[in-house]
Amino acid sequence: MPIKAGALPRLRRRVAALALLSLTAGTMTALAAAPAHAAIACDVTYTTNDWQGGFTAGVSIKNLGDPLNGWTLGFDFPAGTQKVLQGWSATWSQSGQSVTAKNLDWNGNLATGASTSIGFNGSWSGSNPKPTGFTINGTACGGTTPDNLPPTVKITKPAAGATFTAPATVEITADAADADGTVSKVEFFNGTTPLGSDTSAPYSHQWTGVPAGSYSITARATDDKGATRTSDPVGITVGPDSGPAVLLTPATVAVPEGGDAGLSVKLSRAPAANVTVTTSRTDGDDDLTVSSGASLTFTPANWNTAQTVKLAAAEDSDRTSGSAEFTSAATGHAAAKATATEVDNDTGGDNEYAKRFTALYNKIKDPANGYFSPQGVPYHSVETLMVEAPDHGHETTSEAYSYYLWLEAAYGKVTGDWSRFNAAWASMEKYIIPATADQPTNSFYNPAKPATYAGEWDDVKQYPSRLDGGVSVGVDPIAGELKAAYGTSDVYGMHWLLDVDNTYGFGRCGDGTTKPAYINTYQRGSEESVFETIPQPSCDTFKHGGRNGFLDLFTGDSNYARQWKYTNAPDADARAVQVAYWAHTWASEQGKASQVSATVAKAAKMGDYLRYAMYDKYFKKQGCASTSCPAGTGKDSAAYLMSWYYAWGGALDTSAGWAWRIGSSHNHSGYQNPMAAWVLSNVDVLKPKGTTAVQDWSTSLKRQLEFYRWLQSAEGAIAGGATNSWQGHYAERPANLPTFYGMTYDWQPVYHDPPSNQWFGFQAWTMERVAELYYATGNADAKAVLDKWVTWATDHTTVNADGTFRMPSTLVWTGQPDTWNPDDPGPNAGLHVTVKDYTSDVGVAGSYAKALMYYAAKSGDAKAKSVAKGLLDGMWKHNQDARGVSVPETKADYSRLDDPVHVPAGWTGKMPNGDVIDSGSTFLSIRSFYKNDPDWPKVDAYLKGTGPAPTFTYHRFWAQVDVAVALAEYGRLFP
Repeated sequence: MPIKAGALPRLRRRVAALALLSLTAGTMTALAAAPAHAAIACDVTYTTNDWQGGFTAGVSIKNLGDPLNGWTLGFDFPAGTQKVLQGWSATWSQSGQSVTAKNLDWNGNLATGASTSIGFNGSWSGSNPKPTGFTINGTACGGTTPDNLPPTVKITKPAAGATFTAPATVEITADAADADGTVSKVEFFNGTTPLGSDTSAPYSHQWTGVPAGSYSITARATDDKGATRTSDPVGITVGPDSGPAVLLTPATVAVPEGGDAGLSVKLSRAPAANVTVTTSRTDGDDDLTVSSGASLTFTPANWNTAQTVKLAAAEDSDRTSGSAEFTSAATGHAAAKATATEVDNDTGGDNEYAKRFTALYNKIKDPANGYFSPQGVPYHSVETLMVEAPDHGHETTSEAYSYYLWLEAAYGKVTGDWSRFNAAWASMEKYIIPATADQPTNSFYNPAKPATYAGEWDDVKQYPSRLDGGVSVGVDPIAGELKAAYGTSDVYGMHWLLDVDNTYGFGRCGDGTTKPAYINTYQRGSEESVFETIPQPSCDTFKHGGRNGFLDLFTGDSNYARQWKYTNAPDADARAVQVAYWAHTWASEQGKASQVSATVAKAAKMGDYLRYAMYDKYFKKQGCASTSCPAGTGKDSAAYLMSWYYAWGGALDTSAGWAWRIGSSHNHSGYQNPMAAWVLSNVDVLKPKGTTAVQDWSTSLKRQLEFYRWLQSAEGAIAGGATNSWQGHYAERPANLPTFYGMTYDWQPVYHDPPSNQWFGFQAWTMERVAELYYATGNADAKAVLDKWVTWATDHTTVNADGTFRMPSTLVWTGQPDTWNPDDPGPNAGLHVTVKDYTSDVGVAGSYAKALMYYAAKSGDAKAKSVAKGLLDGMWKHNQDARGVSVPETKADYSRLDDPVHVPAGWTGKMPNGDVIDSGSTFLSIRSFYKNDPDWPKVDAYLKGTGPAPTFTYHRFWAQVDVAVALAEYGRLFP
């Protein structure tokens, strides 16, 4: 029998256990009295990261005395102008120059020797000297400067991008030092796999017998006090043994007009004597030339040390971007080739932003920087130890793939080379759109009985959720026309989550080895945070997990069948359609529309299936307020908005003969994409084939713009959303809440841990799409929403003279909108937003800048343009590194890695690596592989209370692309 998916993707969740508090000057928290018998001794470390007018302070408290049951930190600012703005991991108060921080419930007990880390964001003028004294519960502490400084470590060999021939011997060396002690050991890793260690300098390891593949090497140094630090990763490639050869990387490079770019040259094996490698242009545009390194000599000693060939692109007056082939050759060696593409800057002047795009694009596509797997799949992040929406950095999402398309569309715009955009779609189709073999029983799907009902619940302990065939479900009104249009029952949409490196070991349908592998995590209602999830395979053969695989953790039934199931994140598929429009538009401007036409047609097809996101989860009519409410009979179950997901699945056994499909009842403002709705209903080459698709998307365009208007606060920010299924099980709706076309207002739709609309990133993402629509069409409704939103957002954004900046981060919502009346919309005078704290997050800044620049390009708004430019210039000045753009992040929420994961009493099973799943499981216990991660020691120290909250410099793929595309678009819009 068909069962419900229960799948609930949580893309872009900024999961944080921090208590971020807005402080009011003049308040004071009284010092907690210490027990008479307690001997207090303590040490405090205070460090800051300063910028003009602002700073972030990290404070580590170490208990050197008797155990503490509650503590209050006190100190005085030396300067009279220093202020605490907002803090975390403590209740912060300030009165004059005196500051106190009182423990929260979870960090109040400090055993002897235990530590805890807290912090705050502050402001200053004139100077920002550090406090000179600290107290705990009124007793003076020692130490005002960092002690136990972690060691430094850097891999010195091999170089990033080094290439070898299998079976390879890779010599790894590292420099390590410790400012306040000695280095006790240096360990070497391939990804999370230990390779070896060395306890004395020079620190080295011989990695032998390395097979062909791509690898990421790190070194981790540990000092005499146990503090650790992990080096930046170094990416290398081991190729198959094909005889002596010249190696040339990368295979493709973008060269800015009037500038240059480099290729790395080396040999595949040690020669018997010196070898001269010559590089020349062998085909293509003669504006591209070798400017240096045309002749390079390699010896038996330096054959594996990369040397650089510089390629230059001449300044010219044409507006085309040529390309050329370059060949590096040497006697007795197989030659290597690379393609260089010119990035034209003649769009009204010397375009600095196009050059910046090129520089960042080359970093993202450089194999040594680690953004892509050996299969060419974009990782969620370069770094592996990451828990936010994906629970591992080397998973990926449909979101990342949609950004991959955007990166290559922008590349096609600036170079005229559309092969990479087509290749990105082909990769997406191969790896994250399930093939027929991955969804084998769709032919049994009955649109009159799309799925069996199972309610969603606020508490994960209410799972598994009972399947209830007595609850009526509606009719799927689009399945028939989709099958007629495309001649198949398969669904053409992306699944939201891939285990790219098969870290969990599920493989494909339980084979344990195939990678990437389809997986899922979220499945248990609105309160389930990422730290409470249980990963499971999308194809459950019962090989892993318990007696019924993982199914009986989520749904309750009398028996279970082996099955496949996928969940779509509609905002990612909509972004793919949105990007396809720009690819078509830009390629058409270049006279190359035919080069992308096949891919654009696939985007139209994806948009046809994306309509499943318009429907109530069980195809019930809009306005449903109980499980007995009427089932839909056609389009009356459609909200015409972009809901949080749609999902589909079926039996693995073809003789079982069932399949199911569901929509979602929850609609979040951050997922709407009126640009995609306009494209699918107005642009001929992107109109879907489904007989009612164009009309559906036309209705959706109008409905989405109304949704924004309904949710717009008095200040201008956009509130959360609405649901057709209160509490996820069609519960009785609170009578005092307003409605929108029968749906009930929900300030935190879909998930509550943390509240789903507190993150400013959702504002930037969704308004960027509205701004694109306004820019492309001049839509008056879009402009009306943007006029108010842009004023609010820019009024809360600061770009300083030195390029540092801050923008909203966490939002606080009060009140509610007026019930929607399309003929007479209310003013929403009772719906309000305040900004709780601020950020300089680079990914959000990139998306935010795009929203402002599209709006400015159409409206002429000078402030919006100025703020967009300031954000881009500031990131370029302050946030660049060897891999892209980034800012340090302190991850106090990683305290939740020890959070229990609910498993019903008596349920037992195992993960593929043998980790036991039972009622005593935690997030970490079922992911024990994290203990092998090079970054684990600093997280481990934090969890044990012996180290501060760990700080990471993450390189998320989507964030890099958002900034890169913003640079390219600023150069296009304001040449």
